[in-house]
Amino acid sequence: MSLSKMMKTVLENTMFPLLASRQASRGEARERALHYLDKVGLARFVDAYPHHLSGGMKQRVAIARALAMQPKILLMDEPFAALDALTRRKMQEELLALWDEVRFTLLFVTHSIEEALVVGNRILLLSPHPGRVRAELNCHQFGLEDFGGVEFQSTALRIHNLLFPD
Repeated sequence: MSLSKMMKTVLENTMFPLLASRQASRGEARERALHYLDKVGLARFVDAYPHHLSGGMKQRVAIARALAMQPKILLMDEPFAALDALTRRKMQEELLALWDEVRFTLLFVTHSIEEALVVGNRILLLSPHPGRVRAELNCHQFGLEDFGGVEFQSTALRIHNLLFPD
């Protein structure tokens, strides 16, 4: 059996959990997968195989696959870390638009203060080893358009000082 017969395309990978869990018919799974692959900017790569994709593109396939399941709670641990700055920004925008549309609970782990302020509305700052909650902030007022604003930068500095008091 050839390798391409054993491997799944980007589209098949995105459809797989929907079909395996019997949450969708083949047609519905295809429709949902195509929708979310378009949302993450991979509509042109549906017939590609994962080994032909960059690391960032593979990450976007994983995000599309997770979102296609339309979960009530989604854990994302550093999902945009492998992405370049422009793609990261686009994915933040898409994630916020999807959240606004679907309103699922998102537990988003990031080491980026700015990303936490943009994506989060409740931020927990953790201490290193063992991880304990050092502080909790509500910051739902910030969006991508606030990135360079005085209040945004002031809050980012406040978080930085809480994390690195010296």
